[in-house]
Amino acid sequence: MLYLSRKLFFSAAHFYRVDQWSEEKNADTFGLCSNVHGHGHDYVLEVMVKGKVNPKSGIVVNITDVDKVVKTFVCNELDGKFLNKEVPYFQTNLPTTENIVKFLWDSLHGNLPNCELHKIRLKENDFLYAEKEGAASMVRLTRRYHFSTAHRLHSNDLSVEENKALFGKCNNPYGHGHNYYLEVTVKGIPDPITGMIIDLTELDEIVDQEIMSRFDHKHLNLDTEEFKTLNPTSENVAVVIWDLLSPKLSNLFKIGLFETEKNYFEYFGSEE
Repeated sequence: MLYLSRKLFFSAAHFYRVDQWSEEKNADTFGLCSNVHGHGHDYVLEVMVKGKVNPKSGIVVNITDVDKVVKTFVCNELDGKFLNKEVPYFQTNLPTTENIVKFLWDSLHGNLPNCELHKIRLKENDFLYAEKEGAASMVRLTRRYHFSTAHRLHSNDLSVEENKALFGKCNNPYGHGHNYYLEVTVKGIPDPITGMIIDLTELDEIVDQEIMSRFDHKHLNLDTEEFKTLNPTSENVAVVIWDLLSPKLSNLFKIGLFETEKNYFEYFGSEE
């Protein structure tokens, strides 16, 4: 089986609010997104399909055939639209990122030529995206955060020479630093009223309390209890972040950690 993806772009406006709620409850639940006049995004849509390679052509599917279906649908149904007012589905389902992904999946699944829809990812901005993969009703939502730390890579189980040979400059006794980007992914079924998997304000508060307050602008080896004796490799940082967040987030799916633009780490928990 081979997988290939195509990236598309569209712009749309929307708002989040429940007509039966008071202005105060809408504002408390949706924040600035509850503005009845709406706001907008330049969305990035990634559609991934799968199939077997045709031995004669050497391809799974002519990507232009996928483009015709996806681009036509997105152009007609979403691009340049005020979703709440112009798309029937979003007149009864709030156009959250989670619900838009579900709408796209349900609309495109089974309608692509000579291939099968595998995954849809919709990026609302640089710090939020949703995904749907497979026919199950689960949707994943990823929130991105940034923190800056210093650390020294050094294992007490290795000799001085072994540490220097293994970690090189990263074994500098004074440490070095990174701009980490943390991706916290949760999974679930969008709430039928709010259209959300999780309250983003609540998620932000948990991450701020458990991660940012511990690690941001700190020296991991010297300023944190978690890495007093544990070597603060990005592998270990990802596991520690999971262990700190999972008791507070029952639907936690994945931790993604960018140490640099070239180094990325994922952790799904010990049971995966």
